[in-house]
Amino acid sequence: MALGDHAIEFVAAPGENIALAPEAFKAPHTNSAVPNFLLFYNANVNATTAVLATFSTACFGYGLVGILRPLTVHPAEMVYWANLPTITVFQSLHWEQTKNSKRLKLFWSAFTGMAIWEIFPAYIFPTLNGISIPCFASVNANDGARAVITNIFGGANGNEGLGLLSFSFDWQYITSYTMSLPLLQQANSWVGYAVCYVAVAGIYYSNVWNSQNFPMISTSVFNADGDRWNQTFVFGPTFTLNQTALDIEGIPHLTGSYVWANITASWSIGGLIAHCLLFWSPYVYESFKHARAKTQPDRHWVAMQKYPEVQWWWYGILLLLSFFAGLIVIFKGDTTLPVYGFIIALLLGTFIAPFSNLLYARLGNGIATNQLMKMVAGALHPGKPVSNLYFSMWSHDVVATSINLASDLKMGQYLKIPPRVMFLTQVWGTLLGAFVNYAVMASIVSQQRETLLDPVGTAVWAGQAVQSLNSQAITWSLAGKVYGLHGYVWVPLGLLLGMIPTTIQYFIWKRWPVIGGLRIDSIILPVIYMYCGWMTAGVNSVITNTILVGVISQVWLRRRYPRWFKKYNYILGGAMDGGAQVLVFILSFAVYGASGTSHPFPDWWGNPWNGNVDHCL
Repeated sequence: MALGDHAIEFVAAPGENIALAPEAFKAPHTNSAVPNFLLFYNANVNATTAVLATFSTACFGYGLVGILRPLTVHPAEMVYWANLPTITVFQSLHWEQTKNSKRLKLFWSAFTGMAIWEIFPAYIFPTLNGISIPCFASVNANDGARAVITNIFGGANGNEGLGLLSFSFDWQYITSYTMSLPLLQQANSWVGYAVCYVAVAGIYYSNVWNSQNFPMISTSVFNADGDRWNQTFVFGPTFTLNQTALDIEGIPHLTGSYVWANITASWSIGGLIAHCLLFWSPYVYESFKHARAKTQPDRHWVAMQKYPEVQWWWYGILLLLSFFAGLIVIFKGDTTLPVYGFIIALLLGTFIAPFSNLLYARLGNGIATNQLMKMVAGALHPGKPVSNLYFSMWSHDVVATSINLASDLKMGQYLKIPPRVMFLTQVWGTLLGAFVNYAVMASIVSQQRETLLDPVGTAVWAGQAVQSLNSQAITWSLAGKVYGLHGYVWVPLGLLLGMIPTTIQYFIWKRWPVIGGLRIDSIILPVIYMYCGWMTAGVNSVITNTILVGVISQVWLRRRYPRWFKKYNYILGGAMDGGAQVLVFILSFAVYGASGTSHPFPDWWGNPWNGNVDHCL
């Protein structure tokens, strides 16, 4: 099989944009509304509705990418760093001419070794995902002390704690992410991590927003007593606010850490828009000027000119098809979203997509813009959380899929795959993926429903991603009561507060580009803001290891052994990711219970059935 054929099969694979089963409810989905509808609203979603909704959001995002190619794909500055391990693997598998190639030997050795190793932290010995000395030392302490230690140092289970100084040996969580990200991005993230540790602990133990009435870390909604808020009672079978029921149940409350996460998300969105407009607008102008003159200097783009390009109207047809598919969902599905809301959602996603693509392509990570979409939906459709979910799907999900598909287009440019072949491949992958995505999601929701609804979850299954989306849909549908002057008002104000520091930074940079040896434009405030709320959900025991992997790869190896780094760094990361993912996928259906009955490993010290796997409380 030729390199291009191999890459095309990878892009077209229906699972390429679908999370692995245990991660399926910890990561963004191709379709964020349907799993929420199934989980939280006790409603059945017609398979046709789910598939068309997924197709609509994915293809609209792809259509946008096609229109924005001169800005988000073609230029050399648009790197898409996460692609580098995959590209290196493809090149090694197809360009190395001998079976004795050192790179191929490294790849298969690392792939096999990681697949064998992963069975231990993922199944037999999960304590390896959170080696925490303070947790081990506190096993005989009183419950009060252990609770504090768990909140600060625990983190191997979902929503357990901040995971400070915890060490993980589970590569499915560590990944090669920081082996490929530029040091600039990682340095900014480290600042955010430091702030997050202090802020979340400070908020909880200062009892800001009555934080101690709730778990320290959770993305669920609660009543004033700390019990799960009864949304079915408040919104009923019509998914519309019943004011009498709300008066009885009371206003929904959020954990202090989740309020902080929402504030930092607002800062990030405001900072992202300001940073792109102020710092990167000259680049945008130059990119479109090159596109108009067909003089793009990127050598990969120049090499692609021997192939016929995809015409603009191809992407225009794709936009129209996805628009009409969305209309079918609006009219036939129980979305409660009016047509004008659907159109505004698409327009909002279209506006935000270029900003998110710019940041992701340049630095390797994007900004979660879901907060902005929820705000707008709450203003347009008060008292209707399901409308809010679907509005977010046709705005935020469009942005997310546009990034994924732009990344694929860049991979095609790196590997010299003809543009028209890539177009047909991605459309086919999206169509097939829509069906597979629904099938996998429906199976997981059916088999793991109660665990996914649990505000904490387990070490294997956790629903914080869908819980977060649902919590935002509920609270923003009640925006005046939850985010008003007597509520979490700093969340909506965060949009403005995120723009102001970036604007000040821009004027400082114009006057003093370098201060004390530090380039002022290397401070990427939206990235710092995003990581300020990073440890507010999920498994946090991996933070120390991701930092260490990034420092070893991007600082020590890159500077001390540049030839080794260039030849082996990315293929090593890709091999370890592949080995871990294959094993976890197998375990998901074989023993985790994604397809039916789970088969947990026997109870022992390294796999405690009771309590957290890192032996915190």
